[in-house]
Amino acid sequence: MATTPAKPQRSPEEIEDIILRKIFLVSLIDSMGNDTRVVYLEMTAAEILSEGGELRLSRDLMERVLVDRLSGTFTSAEPPFQYLIGIYRRAYEEGKKISNMKDKSVRAQMELVVNQAKKLSVSYCRIHLGNPDMFPDPERSKSNVSPLLPLIFSEVSSSIDAFGGSSSVGSCPGFLDELFRDSDYDSMEPILKQLYEDLRGIVLKCSALGNFQQPLRALMYLISFPVGARGLVNHPWWIPKGAYLNGRVIEMTSILGPFFHVSALPDQSIFKGQPDVGQQCFSESSTQRPADLLSSFTTIKTVMNNLYDGLAEVLRSLLKNTSTRESVLQYIAEVINKNASRAHIQVDPISSASSGMFVNLSAVMLRLCEPFLDANSTKKDKIDPKYVFYGSRLEFKELTALHASSEEVTEWLNKNSPSNTSSGETSLLHSQSESTNYSFICECFFMTARVLNLGLLKAFSDFKHLAQDISRCEDNLATLKTMQEQSPLPRLAQDIARLEKEIESFTQEKLCYEAQILRDGGLLQQALSFYQLMVVWLVGRVGGFKMPLPQSCPMEFACMPEHFVEDAMELLIFASRIPRALDGVKLDDFMNFIIMFMASPEYIRNPYLRAKMVEVLNCWMPRRSGTSSVTSTLFEGHQLSVGYLVKNLLKLYVDIEFTGSHTQFYDKFNIRHNIAELLEYLWQVPVHQNAWKQIAKEEEKGVYLNFLNFLINDSIFLLDESLNKILELKELEAEMSNTVEWEQRPAQERQERTRLFHSQENIIKIDMKLAMEDVTMLAFTTEQITAPFLLPEMVERVGSMLNYFLLQLVGPQRKSLSLKDPEKYEFRPKQLLKQIVNIYVHLAKGDRENIFPSAITKDGRSYNDQLFTEASNVLRRIGEDPRMIQAFDDLGRKAKAAASEALDAEAILGDIPDEFLDPIQYTLMKDPVILPSSRIIVDRPVIQRHLLSDATDPFNRSHLTPDMLIPDTELKQKIEEFVKSQQRKQHGEDMSMQSRFKSSIQSPDGTGPLID
Repeated sequence: MATTPAKPQRSPEEIEDIILRKIFLVSLIDSMGNDTRVVYLEMTAAEILSEGGELRLSRDLMERVLVDRLSGTFTSAEPPFQYLIGIYRRAYEEGKKISNMKDKSVRAQMELVVNQAKKLSVSYCRIHLGNPDMFPDPERSKSNVSPLLPLIFSEVSSSIDAFGGSSSVGSCPGFLDELFRDSDYDSMEPILKQLYEDLRGIVLKCSALGNFQQPLRALMYLISFPVGARGLVNHPWWIPKGAYLNGRVIEMTSILGPFFHVSALPDQSIFKGQPDVGQQCFSESSTQRPADLLSSFTTIKTVMNNLYDGLAEVLRSLLKNTSTRESVLQYIAEVINKNASRAHIQVDPISSASSGMFVNLSAVMLRLCEPFLDANSTKKDKIDPKYVFYGSRLEFKELTALHASSEEVTEWLNKNSPSNTSSGETSLLHSQSESTNYSFICECFFMTARVLNLGLLKAFSDFKHLAQDISRCEDNLATLKTMQEQSPLPRLAQDIARLEKEIESFTQEKLCYEAQILRDGGLLQQALSFYQLMVVWLVGRVGGFKMPLPQSCPMEFACMPEHFVEDAMELLIFASRIPRALDGVKLDDFMNFIIMFMASPEYIRNPYLRAKMVEVLNCWMPRRSGTSSVTSTLFEGHQLSVGYLVKNLLKLYVDIEFTGSHTQFYDKFNIRHNIAELLEYLWQVPVHQNAWKQIAKEEEKGVYLNFLNFLINDSIFLLDESLNKILELKELEAEMSNTVEWEQRPAQERQERTRLFHSQENIIKIDMKLAMEDVTMLAFTTEQITAPFLLPEMVERVGSMLNYFLLQLVGPQRKSLSLKDPEKYEFRPKQLLKQIVNIYVHLAKGDRENIFPSAITKDGRSYNDQLFTEASNVLRRIGEDPRMIQAFDDLGRKAKAAASEALDAEAILGDIPDEFLDPIQYTLMKDPVILPSSRIIVDRPVIQRHLLSDATDPFNRSHLTPDMLIPDTELKQKIEEFVKSQQRKQHGEDMSMQSRFKSSIQSPDGTGPLID
């Protein structure tokens, strides 16, 4: 049997030739093969033959063959980039086969061949991408996008998503790594420049629902290589330059800007990303199932957190690299400085970056802060307050400081400047060198504070305004629909349709905010942690959490931007209104901070900012539901709270009278409403009630007296205002109820009158609620504390107020105040009457010297003994406590007797000399004092009452305090002598009259008196 001859063994050269032909898809011999991609290099073959070489591919010929293949124009051949990638892929596949070779020597040689082919592929790919005109490329004009991009997307994604490239480019393991890792920067710079511009272009119009994740992963991949990181920060669009550079330009043209622009939040239509999140997720939300809404919320929250994490990783990677860190800090600083106008109430959307960008940047900066957010960590010691004064990166000079004026800041800086040189240039160099000395923790802390102010906190404000816009539109819509029902008109139908469209648009925007911010508990928790660190760090500037505060405010604290504190308070208010947002948050540091500074104008000048602190406490106040609250320990078991909370609330109640704003008169009522609610709650807590009584005793003629004065002023104004508005409302009601006459009026007039009616309703509701609140506080405090109310400078004021209220409630005009639905307007006349009578009774009970009855009668405007009788009758009819009514009746009788005595006393005095009369009230002075500036003589109680509201001389407006009053003892003696002489004179006249009367009554015979 014949044996099959053995297969001839191939030489290493033959094997090399076969492998290289497979890798490079070229042939030096003209043979018709099945693979149309194989190119016959005729010219190259001829040259090799002329040189006496063999027509066989080898390592030495590899580069020559590759250049000739790339330089030639061959039909049906692959374009250069696809061809070069194919070389690498085929070399990779051949490498896997070579690993199975048994002959180690041949295997080692072939591995060298394959590796060299891969290196050549990468090298020429770099050359081709950097110099696209070097080799003929018929595909080049078809796309402006880098052909590398689909390959990078393939690398970072499980599925290939080719943006402008061919989907035929599949995975090519190791190619990109070799391309980016083993390369010099100069050759890669143009390639990277194109890639970053392409990525930016892809996400430029992306919303939260767009395909931004793949470009983001591509960006993260590129910067993982040192050359990629350097290429990004050196790109001309890293920080765009130009005379017209503003916040919006940076957002839309910088490389990272469009990534930060990806958002669910609303934006100006020309910049809005697609798909439209509001339209896609929240269109006609009122008809959507709750489960569908929840699904949309969850989707948006998830994709946005993916974006935050990705961008944070990008910045973190660049910040870890010392060669790129400075560029990142410059970029963030430029974004902040060019968008400073975002802090304004009205933001220009054309020149300022979007809310989306700044909320995203807020989330990213908070992630960068995570390593040092523990307020108890020593890392906070690296936060240097000098950064605000000497750091050259961020612009702090235009920001309002907590207490110091810009002049005081400048003066202090000049005095404490680290460089006392007069040369401006030297100072500049010094400040620039200073900036490099601040730690990353320090820079990151202050940058985050600025970003949050312009981003997350501004978004809270925008959300609040959106809610107000929706409420306003809904009110207007209800009014228009009412009018349309009464008399249908085409114009009204158009207005209704327009308003319904507006409400739909606003609602979509509101739900977008809710999805990206309110529903993201993690974002809110991180922000709360940051501001906890902020308040702990700020308190460190004044010596830590201890009271009382140092007498003078340290300039390091006074010069800090006001928004550091305001943003902390706004966040607390906002988070407190979101269910479970404060779960797990330690609020003690915030509570300490608020108690320390809310009544300290020497530390925080802005009274509205201190009032905001009360708003925070109001949000935390345990509601009167009887259930325990996580915040109750903050009020009832907290050391600083027990010692200072009531005192500081009373002080702030007084301070807020004069805010310096043109709206101060109306602002104070809202602020005092919050304080009153807190005080009412604290009165029910025994430890705070005891503190309150102690303050009333210690500050009887100080802050407590001022507090009572303003409380009484507000009560009178609010009740008077609301009662007058009730009369106006009833007039409008009468107009509208006369349907015949009402229908004859022009539509516009009816619309205006209807709006006025609703406006009056709201004013009455608010004023009446505030008035009831004030009277309630007077009622419960007078039960325990009466002495300050019975002081000479206060007692008549209190009597007048109570009489005025009584006149309104039971006097002749009470029927004109009757309303169909008084509860709707918070008007509860029976409850109010009971409170007023309680105050009368409480003060009478505490009146040891029996001065209250006569003080009641000195009010000539409202006092009438019949009012007491009428009030008692009303209370009996509604079934109030008979003991209270009896005590009130007793007081009424005493007041009537005091009024009679006062008339007699007035008759006795006769004509009083002008020098004995008080020039303000024209009553007889009892304790005359001289005003030091105007030298006018007035009665002490009268001027002291004036000084409670206004610390000036009423005759020349110069500063005046009670301790500056000069007693006029000589005049006082004259007045006392005058009174005695008039009394003696009256007594003498009485005796004479009696004598004459007795002598006139004789017996008929004239011998003796008729009565003995």
